[in-house]
Amino acid sequence: MVVDELRELELDRLFQAFADSTRRDMLRRVSLDGLSVSGLGQHYDMSFAAVQKHVDVLERASLVTKEKRGREQIVRADRNGLQKAQRLLENYEANW
Repeated sequence: MVVDELRELELDRLFQAFADSTRRDMLRRVSLDGLSVSGLGQHYDMSFAAVQKHVDVLERASLVTKEKRGREQIVRADRNGLQKAQRLLENYEANW
């Protein structure tokens, strides 16, 4: 039961992260190379705080990691998280 609830929470976070086109684009950008939060924000017409909130959603879904480098936070795609997301989706696909 607890494992199923955890899986449901993971799926909720994953689909919440993928539900927004800006977050999908952010994930694409940091998959190519790590970017600082401020560097990532230069690609969007939104405040730094809004960019940070989007990154936080991606991080809670285990799709990105943040690494402190000096005064900056470097955002990178989390390959393990992406692979886990893929496996979760494949489990659903197997039931279709």
